Amino acid sequence: MKNIILLGSTGSVGQNVLNVVRHFPDKFRIKALSSYSNVSLLAAQTEEFNPDLIAIGEEKLYSELKSKVSEKVKILAGSHAAEDLSGGPDEGLVFMAISGSAALKPLFAALSSGKNIALASKEPVVSAGMLIHKIIKDDPARIIPVDSEHSAIRQCLSGREISEVETLYITGSGGSLKDKNRSEFDALSHEEILNHPKWNMGKKITVDSATLMNKGLEVIEARWLFDQPPERIKIIIHPEAIIHSMVEFRDGTISASLFCPDMKFPIIRALSEGGITENDFPKVDFNTMNKLSFLPCDVLKFPSIDIAYAALRTGGTMPAVLSASNETAVKLFLDKKIKFTDIMKIVEKVLNAHKTKNDPSLRDILNSEKWAEEEVLRFC
Repeated sequence: MKNIILLGSTGSVGQNVLNVVRHFPDKFRIKALSSYSNVSLLAAQTEEFNPDLIAIGEEKLYSELKSKVSEKVKILAGSHAAEDLSGGPDEGLVFMAISGSAALKPLFAALSSGKNIALASKEPVVSAGMLIHKIIKDDPARIIPVDSEHSAIRQCLSGREISEVETLYITGSGGSLKDKNRSEFDALSHEEILNHPKWNMGKKITVDSATLMNKGLEVIEARWLFDQPPERIKIIIHPEAIIHSMVEFRDGTISASLFCPDMKFPIIRALSEGGITENDFPKVDFNTMNKLSFLPCDVLKFPSIDIAYAALRTGGTMPAVLSASNETAVKLFLDKKIKFTDIMKIVEKVLNAHKTKNDPSLRDILNSEKWAEEEVLRFC
């Protein structure tokens, strides 16, 4: 029985993790749960999964949460609660389902405590990839990626050496705007932009999928997780979303990972730490599949790709500024305070205004993220 410390249990990924755990009650036990502010759902999850520990990020919600759960459950509250869970003495796999840059401190707490981490949030690796790489370079298996693309790359690399890699191909469906002209973007409703053709995800990542910034962030994540330079990581549009990534090796062969567009597959692989767990999840049916198609990524239509590659090549604190400015601009868009096409315009302005600090510390990265958030609001 493997203990799971699930951070971000009330978000879309966290709920998917619990759905998978329900399938395997004899394999996984929820040791701890955390949420930033969703008291009602966290209390319901606590009643169902009976964890030893729970955490709520908003300290003022402690009393409300305490009134809804058993007295036997220990409750942590406040801005450091998730860090205390992930970095605490309790053994288990830390499943990082916290969205955005809020996962950065809990991730480093888990790394410092020596735990293995299933990582569903790409932003911490984007912001602090160089620091994370230094910590895990002798044991890269400590971080198990949950993004479908990086989970697929990890699977393709199984049994092969990193030195054998020629190119990593990160695939993407193209998002909700693949068949729209750029001139139409700002006339589309929020509902249309959030209507992803293949995946049911949280709002932030769905907007990132529409701008294709999620692909740019995945390139930066892949650079650090798989120790590959930017020129060996390429993006390709694959509308069917069946091939989740491919690895081309120096001998000319290509390995691909195929599965239905369902987060349960990378989640179960992460919970099993790369092992095989039999399941009844929907499988790829080649008898009903008409085609597998591929398209080049249109960087003129989606400037986010070039912006992300440029931030990666600059390095230092620039990727952290990219991640934080994008996250803040997306939130403004979701709050209907800016137009869709303003997102990348603002991100680019913030990046151009940033004075990069090379070889940054974690504090430098956190300060750069805070600066980027403030700069986005200043530009708006």
